Amino acid sequence: MPSYTPADLRNILLAGHAGSGKTTLAEAMLHRAGAIKKMGTVEEGNTVCDFEDEEKHHKHSLYTTIVHFEHEGVYFDVLDTPGTPDFIGQAFCAFPAVEACCLVVGADKGIQTMTRRLWRKTKSRNMPTMIVVNKMDDHTGDCEELLENIRAVFGEECLPANLPTKDGKDVVDLWEKTQGEVAFSSVNDAHTALVDQVVEVDEALMATYLEQGENLDPKQLHDAFEKALRQAHIVPVFFVSARTGAGLDKLMHAFARLCPSPLEGNPRPFLLQMEEGGQEKEWVPTPDPNETFVGHIYKVTTDQFVGKLALMRVHQGTLKAGDQVYLNDGKKAVRVAHLYKVQGKEHTEIAEAIPGDNIALAKIEDLHYDGVLHASTKLSNLRFKSVRMPRPMYGVAIEPKNRGDEVKINEALAKLKEEDPTFHVERVSATKQTVAHAMGELHMRVLLERLHNRFKLDLATEPPKVAYRETISAKAEGHHRHKKQTGGAGQFGEVMLRVEPWVPGEDDHNERLLFVDATVGGSVPRQFMPAIEKGVRAILEHGAVAGYPMSGVKVEVYDGKYHPVDSKEIAFVTAGKRAFIDAVEKAKPVLLEPFVEVEVTAPASSMGDISGDFSSKRGHVVDTEILPGEQCLIKAKAPLSEMNNYSSQLKSMTAGQGSFTMDYSHDERTPPNIQQEIIAAFEGHAEDE
Repeated sequence: MPSYTPADLRNILLAGHAGSGKTTLAEAMLHRAGAIKKMGTVEEGNTVCDFEDEEKHHKHSLYTTIVHFEHEGVYFDVLDTPGTPDFIGQAFCAFPAVEACCLVVGADKGIQTMTRRLWRKTKSRNMPTMIVVNKMDDHTGDCEELLENIRAVFGEECLPANLPTKDGKDVVDLWEKTQGEVAFSSVNDAHTALVDQVVEVDEALMATYLEQGENLDPKQLHDAFEKALRQAHIVPVFFVSARTGAGLDKLMHAFARLCPSPLEGNPRPFLLQMEEGGQEKEWVPTPDPNETFVGHIYKVTTDQFVGKLALMRVHQGTLKAGDQVYLNDGKKAVRVAHLYKVQGKEHTEIAEAIPGDNIALAKIEDLHYDGVLHASTKLSNLRFKSVRMPRPMYGVAIEPKNRGDEVKINEALAKLKEEDPTFHVERVSATKQTVAHAMGELHMRVLLERLHNRFKLDLATEPPKVAYRETISAKAEGHHRHKKQTGGAGQFGEVMLRVEPWVPGEDDHNERLLFVDATVGGSVPRQFMPAIEKGVRAILEHGAVAGYPMSGVKVEVYDGKYHPVDSKEIAFVTAGKRAFIDAVEKAKPVLLEPFVEVEVTAPASSMGDISGDFSSKRGHVVDTEILPGEQCLIKAKAPLSEMNNYSSQLKSMTAGQGSFTMDYSHDERTPPNIQQEIIAAFEGHAEDE
């Protein structure tokens, strides 16, 4: 067994906007714990976390990285995540691996776009959260205003757990009331506010506190603090300078003593289907080494020496090298030959892992992102309640630069897709293009660099044609009789159907069509109904009036005819296609284009330019807000087709000081003049043989 137990583990996620100092903080903790001899820097490209070529080139974290160390008898796994909006998916992937999130805010820049978005994700995942204000040494004078802003934006439960000294070279701990002259506020007042907030979650402790007043020992408050942290009743704010080490010892001490262990964290959102076809019920793992093993794959990557690596969090039981386990609902056991502890790019082989461990599994090709490993067939229908990923909205049309590379490129793209859930590739039949979708321009550029660096492959890119969608806006009926006689048995099938607009419900799992058999009296035998649906779905995929995929349609087959000899499946497939096209053409078809919701943070002086730019893009501003520090927040919606080069446009409008996030909002009707041009250019459907 390992030298530690689940109670000795602390798993912490470092998250925050790019440039807030997360990687430097991880490096500082490694150095202070004695895990590395010398601190590296992001600028020099020699940190433990940022080891990939692309990260060194861009001088930003682009992938989630694990480091581990021991401090004060506690064993830490710290996950350093990217802070650039384009790589938010990498940060989201890491949430299932930890008990607590440390949201890092730079004292120089304050609360930025990603900070807000990550905060919302911690709340939606019920994740205990702490806020670390970094770079306090250079910006001590700004810390008081920043603390006020944090409380205004994130809530009054955000209370300082320490305060910077006047010179910014140290902090005064409010939990244990260390000595020192603070830059702002009062040690006694801040300590009282902190304790008052904590004791509210424990009635017995509250009574003791009212009796003893300020004389409560910090050890008496420990359990109540963790409870308040789990319930989001308190969000402690720590001040630190990762670069100079000011406040670092007290921060690491707080992490070790106050962060929840795997035994104390909020329950994990697993779902288990007990019976075939039955309802899924919430299932909570027990962090006991003696229980049946359960682990969750939260990241897949490739190492040039080890090969495929799957990062896994152990939630229950013990996993040993050589054990046989099951993957998802697979019936055949998989042998786990090697287990590794990860330290940046280094991998140390270990014999076994216990609940709370974050480890890597190597050379098991069947392991994929979000997979569940378990040691019992009774858990075959167990799955993890996935972290909702943002939809990648930035697209480029791609094709190989060199002929003959198609197969290699497809294999390489498949590996990149497996490593990054926010990267998608699809063949758009309507535009005859292969389109790669990423979170933004930088994300796409880095993926293309990775393709070149790792696989020695290059792609030619161009802006994609707009991926419109077809739908209908009215009810209509369609009819087609397919009759073919070529000697011998012929083909015959007649279909009458109705179409009307349809809005999928939450339980329809992204279904684009509702198909209903409303025939009576055997006018169309039941065995031909799947053929009619097959024909309808073929048009649904390739479009009825403009060649684009359709959605939001209800189809009701209400009548038809058949021939006892000549009616065959192919006849009803063709009749279903043509009847559906006939109905759609009468049902006032419309083209839809994707709209995105955009959140921009920029200098307040740029608000007018940004708002006017959205108007020129057929978009509109939804809301504006003046932020502290002469900044503004603009929320807007615009057509995706107008946002392809927005990153460079925003830089131009804000002198490089603006940032934005973008996510799918809805589909909206294309302007009539554009729709008429597209439909007029459609060549139509070839006659079925």
